[in-house]
Amino acid sequence: MKRLTYYIAICLATLTASSCSKFDNYDAPDQTVRGIVADAATGKGVPSEVTTTDNALTAGTRIKLIETSWSPTATAQYLGTHQDGTYINTKLFAATYSVIPEGAFVPPAAKTVEVKGGETEINFQVEPFLRIEWVGEPTYNTTTGKIDAQYTITRGTANASYQDAVGDCVLYLNNSPYLGNTNFTLFTRPAAADRPLNTTNSVASPVVPKGREYFLRVGARIGSRLYNYSSIKSVVVPQ
Repeated sequence: MKRLTYYIAICLATLTASSCSKFDNYDAPDQTVRGIVADAATGKGVPSEVTTTDNALTAGTRIKLIETSWSPTATAQYLGTHQDGTYINTKLFAATYSVIPEGAFVPPAAKTVEVKGGETEINFQVEPFLRIEWVGEPTYNTTTGKIDAQYTITRGTANASYQDAVGDCVLYLNNSPYLGNTNFTLFTRPAAADRPLNTTNSVASPVVPKGREYFLRVGARIGSRLYNYSSIKSVVVPQ
């Protein structure tokens, strides 16, 4: 009797395992989506920083996707962009998605895109809140031991909803090219009077240790919104 009970238990376990395996028959996601979030006026990628992809976007630029062919209220997925505004993800399911970028720019209209065929390119043209441009090249000042730089800040949109005053401006420095408000080792924050719009502004870093390469960029934001950024420059400080 015990042996019969044992065999029955084994058969039931086998049937249960076989039944469960039927639910795990989906192909792995194999679709690639790539693109760029570009400045509508310049055609260049909107400079960003390392992106947060949780529900509350606190830094950078990200791509929000909702798989509408599964459900109009499907849980959103987020793809972080690189610092130059480009992005790529190679592990999406073939499906129809609602796609929209989120970041330091006027929100554009969402796009409905059918992702299939191996690779799909989805690009966006946006209006950044601000544009920050270098004036000349940053240089190391052997007298002060600081890195001197010049830059301009201009508005990137005429949209009346995004004309707040510049709430903050920072020169960031780091030992790697990944830098911004969430990743830096040194910084200088110019006073409000030293960062007006539409003119050349000067800024100096703190005194920097010698014999190193420093990566730097300027970030600025309107009000308390996400930061816009310049491109990234580097300066080698001699011994």
